[in-house]
Parts: sequence; C-alpha cells; structure tokens
Amino acid sequence: MARVALVTGGTRGIGAAISRALKEAGYTVGANYAGNDEAAAAFKAETGIAVYKWSVADYDACVEGIARVEADLGPIEVLVNNAGITRDAPFHRMTRDQWSAVVDTNLSGVFNMTHPLWNGMRERNFGRIVNISSINGQKGQFAQVNYSAAKAGDLGFTKALAQEGARKGITVNAICPGYIATDMVMAVPEKVRESIIAQIPVGRLGEAAEIARCVVFLASDDAGFITGSTITANGGQYLI
Repeated sequence: MARVALVTGGTRGIGAAISRALKEAGYTVGANYAGNDEAAAAFKAETGIAVYKWSVADYDACVEGIARVEADLGPIEVLVNNAGITRDAPFHRMTRDQWSAVVDTNLSGVFNMTHPLWNGMRERNFGRIVNISSINGQKGQFAQVNYSAAKAGDLGFTKALAQEGARKGITVNAICPGYIATDMVMAVPEKVRESIIAQIPVGRLGEAAEIARCVVFLASDDAGFITGSTITANGGQYLI
C-alpha cells in the first residue's frame, strides 16, 4: 500500500510542485490549502490529488483536517510543512497583527500540524517530517523580522524534534529554499528580479521542482539515516 503524504500549502507554488512530485514517486497525496478555492479546484482537476481546506494557524482546525485526510486516505506517514505567508514591513512600522499572522502560520503552524500526528508516527515506528524554511531564516532579511524569526524557529524545531523521533524511526529535516521562480517572484518588476539573480552564483532562480526533489528524497526510505538536517538549496547565494 502506498504511503500517505500530506503537504500544507500544497496547491500552489513550491507546495504544488512537492505534491506532484510525491504523487509521481508513488505516494498517496493530500494537499492542504488555506483560502484560494479556485486555485485548489484547478490543481485537483489537473492532478487528481485530493485537496483539503483549513488554516494551519488554527490548532483545532488542523486536528479536524488531519482526521478528514486520514479517514479518506489512511494514516499520514509523511508530513511536509510548507504553508507560509509574508506580511513584510520595516520593524519600526511592523504591527502586532503582522507579527502574529506570520508567526502563527509559519512557526506555530508547524507545531499545529506535527503535534496531532506525532503519536501515530511513534506508534507505527515510522514517520517523515520535512519543514520548508527559507534562506531568510538563515541569514535574515530587511523588512522581514517576522518571517525570518519564524523560519529560523522552524530550524530549531527541526533539530530538537529530530532527537525525540530518532529512536522511533521518525526523521525530521528542513529545506531552506533560496529565491525560486514561483508566481510571486516572477511577478516582481524585471529589474528587481535581475538584482536578485545577480546575487545568486549559479546565475538563475531556482525551480520549484528542484525543491520538490529534495522533499522526495528526505521522505524516502533511503534517507532514514538523515535527521535534524537542513538542505540549503539557494544556488550558492548563502553558504553555511
């Protein structure tokens, strides 16, 4: 029987590429999304992947949503915490709402999704958790104190939880994408895009499929000895 994977923010951008790649690798995939019904419907029609709507910022909604996915597809063995938002502003102009919205989704959302699945993974002695962080969680970014703090928190979460899951066959890893050619990045003015690319040693934006291939590897049995690790996928823009 195919293993079940759940991808949050899984119907657009990097998340959609991850959902597709996992399906192509033989997983039964559920894709969570928060608000864009039209995009989710189009994604489902195109891929045949089941979609489920709830906000990862709401713990109770995560518990209910996970129950729906497992009732439809079976026990979730692979969780990809990809959902994320931005509310950018220089810190002196940042509001409490902008801070809370980003932290609630990008950091607390990782807890909200992982916590309800943790005991089941422990009981089955198997689990794969992949947290999508960001280059800006590693190096920081102007006007993204909220985003950078949350994404850095995801890395601490990954390293700590990996130690708890290791003896139970559960791996917990992170991926830090750099600038990827998603709709959001491609929508910025061409001159801004060119200035971004000029900072990337490989001379181009990343592709969502390249991040997805990292996820497929970390979800596989072949990656069973890798846990608490971070894959830095940024074209050499920031080296650690």
